[in-house]
Parts: sequence; C-alpha cells; structure tokens
Amino acid sequence: MKIMTRLKTKLSALLPFIGLLCAQAQRDMKTINDGWFFRKASTENWQPVNVPHTYNLDAYSQRNYYMGKAFYRKSFVLPDVPQGKRCFLKIDAASKAADLTLNGQKIGSHAGGYSAFTFDITPYIQKNNTIEITVDNSRKDITPISADFTFWGGIYRDVWLITTSEQHFNLLNHGSDGIFISTPHVDEKEATIEIRSEITNDATEKATLEVIHQIYDPQGKLQQTLKQLLSVKAGETQTVRKTSAIGQPQLWSPESPRLYEIVTTLRNPKTGMELDRSTHKTGFRWFSFDGEKGFSLNGKPYKLRGVNRHQDQAPVGVALDDEAHRRDIRLIKEMGCNFIRIAHYPQDDALVEACDEMGLLAWEEIPIINIVPDTPGYDDNCETNLTEMIRQHYNHPSIIAWGYMNEILLTAPGPDRPEWPACRERTVKLAQRLEKTLKQEDPYRASVMAFNMTNLYNEIGLDLVDVSGWNLYHGWYVGQLNDFNRWMEDQHARYPKRPTIISEWGAGSDRRLHSKHPKAFDFSIEYQQTYVEHYLPFIEGTEYISGCTYWNFIDFNVAARQESMPRVNNKGLFYNDRTPKDVSYYFKAMWRKDTPVLHIASRDWPVRTGDKNEKHPVKIYTNLDEVELIINGKSIGKQRPANCHTVFNVTLPYGTSTLKAQGDKNGQMVEDVMVLRLDAMPDLAKGDELAINVGSDCAFTSDVSGLTWLPDQPYSKGSWGYIEGKARSTTSEIENTTDGPLYQTWRENLRAYQIDAPSGTYEVELLMADVSRSRPQLANLLGRGDDGQAIADSRFNITICGRRVETDFSPADGGHYRQAFRRRYIIQNKENKIDVLFETLKGKCHLAGIKIRKL
Repeated sequence: MKIMTRLKTKLSALLPFIGLLCAQAQRDMKTINDGWFFRKASTENWQPVNVPHTYNLDAYSQRNYYMGKAFYRKSFVLPDVPQGKRCFLKIDAASKAADLTLNGQKIGSHAGGYSAFTFDITPYIQKNNTIEITVDNSRKDITPISADFTFWGGIYRDVWLITTSEQHFNLLNHGSDGIFISTPHVDEKEATIEIRSEITNDATEKATLEVIHQIYDPQGKLQQTLKQLLSVKAGETQTVRKTSAIGQPQLWSPESPRLYEIVTTLRNPKTGMELDRSTHKTGFRWFSFDGEKGFSLNGKPYKLRGVNRHQDQAPVGVALDDEAHRRDIRLIKEMGCNFIRIAHYPQDDALVEACDEMGLLAWEEIPIINIVPDTPGYDDNCETNLTEMIRQHYNHPSIIAWGYMNEILLTAPGPDRPEWPACRERTVKLAQRLEKTLKQEDPYRASVMAFNMTNLYNEIGLDLVDVSGWNLYHGWYVGQLNDFNRWMEDQHARYPKRPTIISEWGAGSDRRLHSKHPKAFDFSIEYQQTYVEHYLPFIEGTEYISGCTYWNFIDFNVAARQESMPRVNNKGLFYNDRTPKDVSYYFKAMWRKDTPVLHIASRDWPVRTGDKNEKHPVKIYTNLDEVELIINGKSIGKQRPANCHTVFNVTLPYGTSTLKAQGDKNGQMVEDVMVLRLDAMPDLAKGDELAINVGSDCAFTSDVSGLTWLPDQPYSKGSWGYIEGKARSTTSEIENTTDGPLYQTWRENLRAYQIDAPSGTYEVELLMADVSRSRPQLANLLGRGDDGQAIADSRFNITICGRRVETDFSPADGGHYRQAFRRRYIIQNKENKIDVLFETLKGKCHLAGIKIRKL
C-alpha cells in the first residue's frame, strides 16, 4: 500500500513535466503578418504595412508600374528561445524573387513569385529578431517575363513562423510539408491509398520513431490506423511509404465532394510522446481524357464546365485574405462550374482547399507565357517552379492536370525569321524537360499545355502533352464566330485521337457601352452575350471536346492593356468587385440543372434612352421551358426560350417600369423582378443635352456624369446625324479623360454634322483625339482594333452655323497625341439648324463626339 502511494506521488510530480514535454514537442504554427515596414528601392522612407502586401497598386493608374526591388523588415521578440526545437520561416509567396536575412545573417533566396518557400532559421534565431526580405519583381531569369497580366510585386501571401521538435516531417522539400498522398488505383469497389512521408532527424543522435496514419471517412469515422517503425540517423531525412486498400470508397466528385481525412503523427515509441503531426484530406476519384469521347469521371462521361481565374481585386491587387479566395470558389461553383483553370500560376492554398471542399476539378499551371527566352538560369528556374507547384499541391484531389506553357509561340519570331530555329529548339527542349519532370513528380495526373490559334504547336513537337488546350478567340480577335466551329472540326479531323479542351475563349464588355447592333470589338455588353451564346452550345454539344474554361471569371488588372477600360482585361463574367454581369446567368442557366434559373438580363443596362414607340430588347436567361414577361402589372406574353435565353422586344413608357419574369419549374413558380428606366430622347427646345457618340453604333453612358451619348446615325430631315464619312476605331488609350470610349471611335472624312433645332443660342461641344501615334499594343490583341494611322498628320478647318471656329487645326497641336480634345463654342443658330462643316487641308478630318445644349 505504501509502495503504491509513493508511485502515485512520483507520477503526480512527473505529470506536469510530461505534459510540458508533450506541449513543447508538438508543431506550432502562427502567422507573423503584422507589424512590417516597407520601402521601395527608389525611396528612403519606411512605411508600416501588414502582409499580404503588394507594392504595385500603381498598376491601377499607370501603364509603366514599378518593377524593381523593394525591402520588407520586421522585428519581433521571442520570450523564450526554443531549446531542443527547430524554427522555420515559411513565406507562401513573394513576387517574383526574394532574398532573406535574419539578424544580419543571410538565410536564403528564392526564385519564383507564385509558390511557397521555407527556410530553417534555427541557427539564427534569438530573443530579439529582425527579418529583412528583399523582393524583386523585375528579374528576367524568372518566369513570367511576358504576359497579359500585371506582375504584382511584394509579399502578397502569408508569412509563417513554425516550430517543431528535432524530429519532424520534412519542411524543406520545395515548400511542401513532406507528406504526399496518392491514390494509384480507384474504382467503385476498392481504392488504393499510398502515403509517402519524409522524416527528418535534426538531433545529434540516432532516433527510433513511429509514424502513424489515421484514416477517417467523410463522416468522421476512423476507418484505418497504419503504423510503421523506422530508425533515422542524426542529420538524416528518411522516406517511408505506406499503402493500404479502402473498401467501397465514397467517391469524390464536384456533385459530391466527399473527403477522407488522414492524420499523420510522428511519435517516440518508447515514451509515446507526439513529436509532429500533419493533417491532409484526400478524395477517391478516377478520370480519363479521350480524343473521341472527351472527359470521363469515375467511369462516366463528364463535360468539364469552368472558368479561368486571376487572383486580383481592387483596391488591394493580389494581397487578398483567405476568405476572398474561398468567396471566389463559392461564386464559381454557384454559377454551375465543375472545373477551374487556375491561371496562369499557382495560387493560394486556400483556393485549392476550397476546390477540394466545394467540388471543383482543377488545372493548375506555372506561368511560362508567350516566349521562351535565351536567358541563363531561366530553364532551371522553370523546372524548380514546376516541382514546387506539384509538391505543394500534390495532395489535393481536385487537381487533375498540371500545365506549364501558355501561348508559348505568341511573341516568338515567325518561321520565316532567322531567329526561329534557335527559338523553336529551346522551346521544344524546355517542354520536353518539363514534361519529363512532371511525369516523374506525378504519374497520376494529366499534363496539359494551352495553344493559341496556330497549328505550329502540332508541327514542331509541342503536342507531347496528354491534353491539348486551345485558346480560341474567333469572332473577337480574328475572323467570325463560325470560324471557331471550323477550327475545332479541322483539328479533330487531323488529330482524332488527341484529347482537347477549350482553355480560353472570351469577349470584352464595358457596362458603359450598349448596342442594338453589336459587333466584335465594340466592347458592348450585348456583343459579349452574342459571343458566348454561339460558343457554348457548340462546346456542350461536341463530344470530343472535353470541356472549357471561359476567359475570365473576373475583369482583371493588366497594366499594359488599353482598349475601352485601360489597365483592365474586361472579358470577365463578373466585374472585378465580384458583381455578376448579366451574361454569367447564361452560364448558370446552361449548367445548373439542379435548380431553376430565371434572370432578366438588363441589370447591366438598367437605364435607356429612346422613343416610347421604339422597341427595346429585354433578354431573359433561363432554364425554364416557358417564360412570361409582365411590365407594370400587364402581361406582354409568354415565350419558349431556346439556347437558354429569349428576347422580348417591348415598348416602354418614359420613367421607371417594373419588369417581372415568371415561369414554372416542376410545379414551383419562379420569378425575377427588376426596375428599368426609359429616358426620352433629348429635346433641345426644352434645354436637354443632345450628346452623340460619333462613329459608333453604341450608346455610351459616362459613369462620372451619367450622361448617355447616343449611337451615331446618318442625317435625316428633322433629326440629326452625319453627312458622309467613314466610321473608324482604335484600342489605344486616350489620356486626360475618364470617358475613353468616346474618343476611341470617330468618323473621318465627314463633310458635315447637322442637327435640326429651333433657332437660338447654343453651346456646341466637339470631341476628338489624334491617335495617329498609337501606343504599342500587347501581342495578345493580335493587332485588332488599331486604326489610328488613318488620321495621321491631319489638318482641317471647322465652321459652325457659318462661323469659322477653328482654322488650320489639329487636335494634336502642341504634341497632344492620344489626348482628349474637348472644346465648347457658343453659336447663334438662325436657320433652325446647327451645321458643323469640315474642310480638309491635309490628311483626313475627323470627329469623335458632339454635344449640343440650348442656352
């Protein structure tokens, strides 16, 4: 009895110590995102910031944003410097190169702007610490070097401080945590799971360790416990594998994203002390790509339906919190997608985790874009970045394909150029090297590359990937809409066994621009709708096309872009703030069969100008069989949609009208309601402003003034319009204005512009811009929309109502090329008409806009 009492006493004394050991032994992770200081290399002043952070918010306002070095510094105190522990610093991303020092000692460098990296800082850590990180987004030996997106500089993802015991899972394997889970065989009856673990012993003595894997099913029930012993020498990292069979696996799919959880523990088998722990989720699924049958998932035909996703959002650039990434996946999923192309670079862990949990198949890639340069170290860095991406995201069941090149011949010299053979050779050589690395790293997923509109990819040996992705923009950058169908039919006829996917397709849209006669590159909301309504049915109805990813989920920042919205690629289905465009509901109506979809597609055009006897189109996107439109309580009638949409052409009263669309889905009444306003055509006699978007079929509504500039038209008696002349356009940015599209279209060689109006005193405002010296465009535009040279060196006289207002004039006088010219004149109209006459002296006269107001 006394002996037992003494044992209890000693055990009680030891328990706090054992508990302390266990607490110290477990891994500890925390972010150290707060309390940083930052400065650019070009400045001296440090400013306080938190990370995530980017130093390129200037990309929102200027084409030539800052590219160069910047410095980050953080000081912190450790109350107790860990003894017998290892300390690691992990940075989830710093673009695009980083050099790190801790307490004045260099701890490492990293090349690559989109993947994580980890350093062992144990030798340098002390009670008072200062981390200094130099970031550089200008390096030319690190991809990307050319692309249609901004290269955001900064530490724009999380920074972690990690402590572990001296025996731990390997944290120095290319930013991964040293545990890799694969499912080499899956069917409905049985699945094989293989867990590869890397264990590091940083102690000075050999250690006997035990690795334990606990596998929980999607309902949280423990299914299996796998154990293995190993002996690890001092300073050694050892790899162990464990394979097991799972009977009757609950399969993962976008419709049922069932995830198993694997808890992997490293422990001292003698004391039972837990040394390290890591938790992962996995899903059991199998898939295949086929040149004739398309894609299949879990043994059944399955059309991939998705979008590409860039990661920026104003006003923070790419410095997003995790919840923003999860929000995007939720929006994409709600639209009906089952697939995402994570373009054009590895993205935040939070995003890929959300794909696993919400159910999106994924293609992830590294950003080798446009051309492979002849730059020392470039190829090595590309291979490292590919390895990092695969190892860091290896355990995510959502990922089915790894990619490594996008439109890689876009800016390459043509086959008729002397530089072509060398460029072709290094491009193919790098592709072969990366394909080999990819298959060595992960033999269970597909390799993929995105080609653009040339067959050269097939002819020079870049067809080595498992799946050919095609970036096709027929009916936007090139050709007509039907050329898309013909391209795919021709490719399939030539290469019938090759799996294909439409990796990009899209058209730009600007909510300020609307047209009843939309055409390519007018950037009207209506042309984007026309474009997608042509492409998507063909993709859906063509068996050999595995699926598609629309370009892009959002309007995203491209500092070098010009077009109707400078610094924005506006092909998104959502605006950059994640507000959906009307066109997104077309995809939802096509892809969501599990829920009724009914949307009046006029949110992007809620205010219109016209005559009350004029017919106005009201489009409805829906998956219902029949839709009724009710305006101000009165039924306009019912229509049966085709291709998931229908258009009611209606007359509207002036002022606001309440529109209600309704229909029945399996006995459930569905409705959508919105308010639309019709403004009367301007009446000059009443003091209204008549504003005309000369040279354009689009109405343009300024988001500053709210004024609508009406589409151009030929003159007819009693109205207004142009007399002679040809409509032209450009995509060059117009400076010193927020109403750029007004100046990007014009009418040249016009003889006159006439407005029939009552006699009186008027203010006449003329708009124009000389774009004869257009700015260089991104190669991605393929030369589309740049007609600026048509007005080179033009000079002319302007006469209004018989009075010469400009003599030997050009809007470029004083070197004001590509700048908005907007000048008002006070005119006496004595003949019930305002005529603006143009007399060409040199080149071609031109007019971009005209606004009339009676005083």
